[in-house]
Amino acid sequence: MARRRYQRKGHLFLRGSRWVFRYRVDVIEDGVLKRVLKSFVIGSKPKDPRGKLPWYPSKKLAERSPEISTLLSEVNSPGYRARPSTSFAEFVELWKRRVLAQHKPSTRKSVESHIKAHLVPFFGPHNLRDIDSEMVQEYVSTLNCAPKTVKNSVGYFRMMWRSAKAWGYVTHDAVEEVVLPKQVRSQRFVFTLEEMRRIIQAAKPPYDTLFGLAAETGLRIGELLGLRVEDLDLDAGLVVVRQSIWEGEVQTPKTENAIRGFALSKKLAVQLHVFLQQWRPNRLNLLFANKNGNPLSARDVSVQVLHSLLAELGIKRASMHAFRHGNATMMDRIGVPMRVRQQRLGHADESMTRLYTHVASEDDRACADKLGESLFPACSHFNESDGGTKGKPVVVQ
Repeated sequence: MARRRYQRKGHLFLRGSRWVFRYRVDVIEDGVLKRVLKSFVIGSKPKDPRGKLPWYPSKKLAERSPEISTLLSEVNSPGYRARPSTSFAEFVELWKRRVLAQHKPSTRKSVESHIKAHLVPFFGPHNLRDIDSEMVQEYVSTLNCAPKTVKNSVGYFRMMWRSAKAWGYVTHDAVEEVVLPKQVRSQRFVFTLEEMRRIIQAAKPPYDTLFGLAAETGLRIGELLGLRVEDLDLDAGLVVVRQSIWEGEVQTPKTENAIRGFALSKKLAVQLHVFLQQWRPNRLNLLFANKNGNPLSARDVSVQVLHSLLAELGIKRASMHAFRHGNATMMDRIGVPMRVRQQRLGHADESMTRLYTHVASEDDRACADKLGESLFPACSHFNESDGGTKGKPVVVQ
């Protein structure tokens, strides 16, 4: 039986100085098909001094507005089907169970934080169909956050909206033409070559090896803590990044490009060989683990170890990420090709730059050796001839 056509043209009227369009539409609420009355403002009869609303000086012009034409075309289409109707807050709970649960723990925590602090308090009671780009722009303007935080929040909203469109809750794009605040790149502290040398030489085992790896490879702290014995091929002088650690849990690296392999310098390979002779096995086969065999905490490494060491050496306090920036700066100064830099840092855009096999290019090998010579020129426990270097058992307290 064909669907009855209650709609046809709807009703257009003036409310004050604004043109309002009222219509009926089929929706599904709690599994029950209902016909509900809806309305929205399409424009203004006098010119809007703020320029936000379209200007329609007559009813005839207002009736021809693209907003009304598009809506009636959809609602009166023979193929029209009622769509579920739900509030943003209700949809978010459904989306968290179906979609967010498939993401990494670090992603889940960040998204849930934005949902709780920003998105639900603003959009929560509104029906998904009533959320438009104007409302999203208003949301952006009310956020008293750094530009990067605003960008992330809108990005998470966009993720949810894509699911809402795919599942038939909405058909419009609520994020279209939304303007975000300009992001100003903050000044980041970078360890100099001399500072990295001093940190490595002053650190006690196993942190001398950890900091040496951070300085030469530029790995993120989660990637360093996620390295396993099988990720090293010391005979070939290679390391492969396959996983990372976040709050004690193993997860995939930050991006697909972060799964990569590249060369180690001869000096660092020798130090890792010595390190493995003293290494104590653990349940995850991690290179760096605590006395219980569990992954190290990135926060503890930074706060309890690195910050204390920096204070002793009189170096400005910084996070482990300062090694990564220092590594990138060194590669730039010694003229490492951009392709090799992207590959080593895991920022490559081209799949050809990612290495999944135990092979290093000549440029990559040359880069590793230059970095090793710069970082470990006279450090005894990074000396190739010091194959029998003694040190404390590699057990992290």
